[in-house]
Amino acid sequence: MDFTLNKYAELMSELKGHEYATITFANYCKGNRPQRYAILRHDVDQKPANSLKTAEIEAEMGVKASYYFRAVPESWDEAIIKKIAELGHEVGYHYESLTTCNGDTKAAYEDFRQHLEALRQLTTVETICMHGSPRSPYDSKDIWNHYPYRDLGIIGEPYLDTDFAQMFYLTDTGRRWDGYKVSVRDKIEGYQDEWTRQGLTFHTTDDIINAIKAKRLPEKVMFTTHPQRWNDFGLAWVTEIAMQNMKNVVKRFIVARGK
Repeated sequence: MDFTLNKYAELMSELKGHEYATITFANYCKGNRPQRYAILRHDVDQKPANSLKTAEIEAEMGVKASYYFRAVPESWDEAIIKKIAELGHEVGYHYESLTTCNGDTKAAYEDFRQHLEALRQLTTVETICMHGSPRSPYDSKDIWNHYPYRDLGIIGEPYLDTDFAQMFYLTDTGRRWDGYKVSVRDKIEGYQDEWTRQGLTFHTTDDIINAIKAKRLPEKVMFTTHPQRWNDFGLAWVTEIAMQNMKNVVKRFIVARGK
């Protein structure tokens, strides 16, 4: 059964067992890159308690990860943010300011600064990551066409500061590992076709685990997960798969309309 906490722990175990170092995105930006590594990025879109569960699993296994929190009530839980930081993980800001400010770039920048400072009152914040907001016409990364985020002490943004020519990218967008097919923004343009030609296409977590065992997974990889999708089997697990299937229908329509 996929997208359970046990399956997530199994994935982490296989990475460690095959000598993948797990590093935060901040460490990547600082140049702390072993020969074989996995960057574990978690987008906390909602249900922060789920993120605490994955953070605890990782901490017990000696795994480090990056957790990006949105500035909305369904994500921003200050007690959990502090607990995850105390476990040794990186905390970053999952911004969507251009969407929440209706495309007003100046207002979006001020909104970004205010929420970044609020997050920094809780813990150190060195990196940021755009929230896709698939139903919005705005891409919040466009803020940085006008303002330099490094002036705010930010050292990296995954979509802008990752060398994807040297790193493979996997995301559970769409509650599947080949969800880029229905993704509006969580995809890496210019590289996905090449990865597909190389046979680096996975649908389930077991597909990835089997690739690790067969030594087919690249030595440098970034995983993006959304912890609200990972639950013990029960009502939450069933609800998540039902809701995501409905969301994927809408996303397919948005992607098709944009072509």
